[in-house]
Amino acid sequence: MNYPLLKLSSTSDTASNSSSFSLSSVQSDLKHYVTVILQLLQNTPTLSSVDLTATQESLRKAIAPTFDIVFAGAFSAGKSMLINALLERELLYSAEGHATGTECQIAYSEPDAERVVLTFLSEADIQAQTVALCEKLGIEAPPQSTWAQIRSQCEAIIQAEGGESKSERAKQASGLCYLLQGLEQNRDRIHATDYQTFSMEQFNFSNLQEAAAYARRGANSAVLKRIEYYCHHPLLQDGNVLVDTPGIDAPVKKDAELTYRKIEHTDTSAVVCVLKPASVGDMTVEETQLLETVQTNPGIRDRVFYVFNRVDETWYNTQLRQRLEQLLTEQFHDSSRVYKTSALLGFYGSQLRQTGEGDRFGLNTIFADSVNELSSEENTPQFVNEFNRYCANSGKLPAHRFRIDIRSYESPNDNYVRVLQEQGQPLVEQLIQDSGIESFRTAITRYLIEEKRPQLLTNLVDDLQPLCHQLRRHYLEMWHELQRQPQDVATIKERELGQLSQELRQIGDAFRQDMEQVINEAVASNANAAFEKDVQQLQARMVSRLDELLNTFSVGEVHGRAQGSHRRNSVVPLLGIMAEAFYYLANGLEDTLVDCAAEVSTQFFRRLHNRVKKQDYYRQLHRALGDDAGIEQTLDAICDIVTQSLMSEARSRT
Repeated sequence: MNYPLLKLSSTSDTASNSSSFSLSSVQSDLKHYVTVILQLLQNTPTLSSVDLTATQESLRKAIAPTFDIVFAGAFSAGKSMLINALLERELLYSAEGHATGTECQIAYSEPDAERVVLTFLSEADIQAQTVALCEKLGIEAPPQSTWAQIRSQCEAIIQAEGGESKSERAKQASGLCYLLQGLEQNRDRIHATDYQTFSMEQFNFSNLQEAAAYARRGANSAVLKRIEYYCHHPLLQDGNVLVDTPGIDAPVKKDAELTYRKIEHTDTSAVVCVLKPASVGDMTVEETQLLETVQTNPGIRDRVFYVFNRVDETWYNTQLRQRLEQLLTEQFHDSSRVYKTSALLGFYGSQLRQTGEGDRFGLNTIFADSVNELSSEENTPQFVNEFNRYCANSGKLPAHRFRIDIRSYESPNDNYVRVLQEQGQPLVEQLIQDSGIESFRTAITRYLIEEKRPQLLTNLVDDLQPLCHQLRRHYLEMWHELQRQPQDVATIKERELGQLSQELRQIGDAFRQDMEQVINEAVASNANAAFEKDVQQLQARMVSRLDELLNTFSVGEVHGRAQGSHRRNSVVPLLGIMAEAFYYLANGLEDTLVDCAAEVSTQFFRRLHNRVKKQDYYRQLHRALGDDAGIEQTLDAICDIVTQSLMSEARSRT
């Protein structure tokens, strides 16, 4: 078979010339070329034990149609908001403290083909989440309490804490309320034990925005198992898929395990670790475990982005800022992909670009639901509070450009509108810049669009190079060996016969030594356990047969047999009766001994057959001659001779 030549450049050459590669042509031929190399390695006896796992994984990544980027972190780290900020679209539900087991995948589609596929949790899963949250909140779970009683207790907790975002306990109570509310509102879509999937059309949604708005509602999001978005965005081209996973510290253990399984899955190509030390001051146990798990997947390699979200908390707390800087210096100094972001400020900052005084900078549009939610009075969205805090206390705004006054006698919403009226778009752009989202978006976009494919090919080349060097050395050695061989037929024939003779002599010696060992173990020692067991069984059968003969022995029968032998005499001597009894016992034992001897011999040679076939010399003999040179037939003939000899000896002994 003629294989096309594949030229493997060095790592640096590959990186520098990557722009000239035609992606379509590389992908069409790459699998064939690499497979040929791997087959050559596997078919070469001296190289067949080489580990090809890394190369096979590199090949799979290089030709895979999709490139899964998993966002992983704690449930309040801001993974969903970070994805929203990257895409500058509000697709994923994001509520601080609201932990769900929802896995979201966002893949590319053409502008006119955007869609959403929704898969709902089963009622059994909702029950498990409810029990877990009830235990955390210290309230009675079903069946001791009804759904209505649990919701009532959750609402009481939220009220006692001063609001659903005022404490960790209130956030968990709010999440449980959403879960129960979602079960009630989507009862017709939730099966007792199965996950049910619905297309966007089954909900009568006309576009992606309507479907995303439905999925983002807290009650609906709480009961969704999986959401698959297909939307148009440059970041998602070339098979890039963003995957938002449940929190690694989710209250339901199964949800957290889903994240780890996704990280360890072979389809995962990169991981964005969204971490919380900026807001809590240190790495949690779960976050440390997350980083360790990421390192165990060979398919990820160094494609890990570390995002320290909610960095705005460090602007108002010197201790948090110092601890974060110390952590970065001590544990992440050797990583070039470390980013500090505020996804909340970055996302809504990007949304403000499409607002103005007419809609009160989003209060009447983007934030309309939260502003008017459950109250006749105007509520304050979380972003508005954080925006005012940023303007007043962050210290990020240059004083010569921005002179901002946050007035205590104005409502937060009024302050928000007035400041944006006064400062306008420059403040919005400064907010986005300080959020770190633009830097992160630029970095991950550059990697996915410009660096990803060349790096995947470079990884493959790096894995292939040592294998190709080994193949090259092997073939050079074979070529030099062939060069040293005689060229005329007679000399070659004489040499081959000499080698065959030597090899057969070695095989014969090995066979003789093996037979000597087998015979010595059986005859001169107790090392042959199977043979010893057969002999013990023979002894046991002889004893058992003797007992049987004694139990069935009859003096009358023996007397009659002795008298039948001497019909002319009416009196049978005692010695005659004893002689007949002896013959009766001896003949019975002889039959058993003959049968046992034949069985012992047959079993011994059967095991010998199996032993010989497993020996190296037997395989070498087959390779040299194409058969076993009559060993099996010889052993069969010897078995017949030995068996007959043992049977004859058994008869003569009795």
